[in-house]
Amino acid sequence: MKISARNVFSGQVVEVKTGAVAAKVKVDIGGGNVVTSMVLANSVDDLGIEVGEEINVVIKSTEVMLSK
Repeated sequence: MKISARNVFSGQVVEVKTGAVAAKVKVDIGGGNVVTSMVLANSVDDLGIEVGEEINVVIKSTEVMLSK
């Protein structure tokens, strides 16, 4: 499958916390970096996302904001 996003990182799922509607998935992409994604709980089930498996993190954004 081809996608337009250019920010793709491979990593290992280190945590999945599923709520009634949403799920928080943490992925260790190496170098001490962990990416956290909020997705629908149904998506976690549909994709079969589990702790310990290898997964791709795809980041597509039109804005990145910082605040201090």
